[in-house]
Amino acid sequence: MKGQTGKYSLIASIVSSIVIDVVFLALALLKNSGRTIPLYTDVDIVAGMIFVFILSMIVSASIWPGIIEKRLK
Repeated sequence: MKGQTGKYSLIASIVSSIVIDVVFLALALLKNSGRTIPLYTDVDIVAGMIFVFILSMIVSASIWPGIIEKRLK
């Protein structure tokens, strides 16, 4: 059961981080599309996506193991 907890929490962390990253991308593109001169360059958006992904992985990696462990019991 312990091995399964790690695998499930890793998968949940990656999936939740990707979802948060897609939301960040959508909001950044929405913000840029409404302007005649783009506020953010493509490099800014990609760098922001990497930053958001890393931060959300750190946070979700600390949250998901407890949730998964409670659900498996």
